Amino acid sequence: MNEFLELFDYNAWANRTIFDAVAQISEEQYFRDLQSSYGGVHGTLCHIVWAEQLWLHRWVGKPNPAVPQGTDLQSLAEVRRRWEAVEAERGAFLLGLTDGDLEKTRLVKPSSGGEYVHTFRQMFRHFINHSSYHRGQIVTFLRQLGAKPPSTDLILFYRHRG
Repeated sequence: MNEFLELFDYNAWANRTIFDAVAQISEEQYFRDLQSSYGGVHGTLCHIVWAEQLWLHRWVGKPNPAVPQGTDLQSLAEVRRRWEAVEAERGAFLLGLTDGDLEKTRLVKPSSGGEYVHTFRQMFRHFINHSSYHRGQIVTFLRQLGAKPPSTDLILFYRHRG
C-alpha cells in the first residue's frame, strides 16, 4: 500500500504542477480547440478531473458524477476547485486502506458498456497511468501554444521531495 500512497502523492504533485503551468497561458489559449480527444487544455483537464472523481466514486461506492467528462466546469478555477475536493476525499479514503485491501474488488460498468471486476491494485495502477497519459497531452498542447511546459516525470518528484 505504501507504494501506491507514494504514487498518489506523485499524481497530486504532477497535477498541481500542470495546473500551475496552465495558469500562465491566456484564456484564449486555455479554451482553444486543438482538435484532440477532449478539444484542448480545458477539455483535457476536465477529463482528468472527471476521471479521477469517477474512479474515486467507484472505490467508495458512490454513483458516477452527475455530469460526464466534467463538462459542467467552465473555468480553470472551477476545474482546480473540483480537483482539490476530489483530492481531499481521495486522501481520506486512502488513509483507511491496508495491504490486504489491494486485492479487494469492485464491479466497474464503463459508459462504453460491459461489466468488469477489478482489484484495487489494478484500478490504482490504471488511475495513475491514465492521469499521466493525459498530463502528457497537456504538455504537448502547451508546446503547440508556444508556452514552456513543465516536466512531471516521476524522477523529478523524487528529486523535489529530497
